[in-house]
Amino acid sequence: MNQKNCLLIFRNKKLNVLVKAETCISVFAANGIYFERVLYCAFDDVEEITRSLTECMSAYGEVVILAPMVMRDSIIGFCEKASGAKFDNFDILYTPQSDVFILAADGEGRLKESDIISIITKKTGCRAERAHIRTVGATVAEINAVIAKAMDFCPSCDFNVSEHYSDCRIEIIYPENVMKSDFDNMWRTMISGLNDNIYALEDISLAERLFQLLKLRRMKMSVAESFTGGGIAKRLVGVPGVSEVYFEGLNTYSNEAKMKRLGVDELILKQYGAVSEQTAYQMAEGLLKTGDCDIAVSTTGIAGPKSDNTLKPVGLLYIAVGTRESISVFKYELKGDRENITETAINLALFHTFKKVK
Repeated sequence: MNQKNCLLIFRNKKLNVLVKAETCISVFAANGIYFERVLYCAFDDVEEITRSLTECMSAYGEVVILAPMVMRDSIIGFCEKASGAKFDNFDILYTPQSDVFILAADGEGRLKESDIISIITKKTGCRAERAHIRTVGATVAEINAVIAKAMDFCPSCDFNVSEHYSDCRIEIIYPENVMKSDFDNMWRTMISGLNDNIYALEDISLAERLFQLLKLRRMKMSVAESFTGGGIAKRLVGVPGVSEVYFEGLNTYSNEAKMKRLGVDELILKQYGAVSEQTAYQMAEGLLKTGDCDIAVSTTGIAGPKSDNTLKPVGLLYIAVGTRESISVFKYELKGDRENITETAINLALFHTFKKVK
């Protein structure tokens, strides 16, 4: 039987079927099942429906139909007439050419994605395994280039890449019977190609990974934010047990707060401005001098939508990360709207802290 898979979607403009379709595709992909073709057709165009059903049933081994439940009886009638077979009580049609599954795009149908995944997995006789890599700072283009090299060693692997404000999740799906040497070569290629950007080889958030490392090193962390609006602190305190490693967080927006709470030199602020390498450095230095912490991170920048009176560009960001031995400052010019700039800055700050602790 042809093992290629097809998803046929009947679109009703009154229903949010496209959102359901994206979710459906993601669920199947997460289980190592991909659709070679995704077709859309209007739910009220009989000629297009007939043509699409005929094409899918003749060309693909597994046909998943996502349609409003009001169409169920019509779809069943056509498919049974075309194939000479009958749907079972679970809305599945088995034929020598293809298997057809009907998923409800609205309400509860007789089938769920998990049911179809189980059937297809059992038929192929191979369960999908997963591995994960989490990165910050690597672009999707750079990751795709590394994946292209890795696939030369392990063509049976599939890769799902999702990026969220520079934090990238790479999911590798591979058959359980893959040759160990092929997988090992693929894995080494991925790790070596992305080494400087990796923070975890498991599916874990950046804040959780930093918490694990701080706890392992028995270090306390403090944060001073003049750009990210408490976003770093919020991300950290969202991790259960973080009080073991988190000493304090200050949201020092005004110059007066920077001077009074962190000891930033007034001359530094006048000469270089609040958004500067020198100010970021002294903010982190102030945390280390006055707080009971082992590592400090500070942020200062311009999130937009408008610049300040210094005419420095929107998206300009300085992150300082340091211990009592040394403080490093990182400069970025981020693009996008205020949310994109701020959230990306939070991820970059957490990542640089992770690398300093590591």
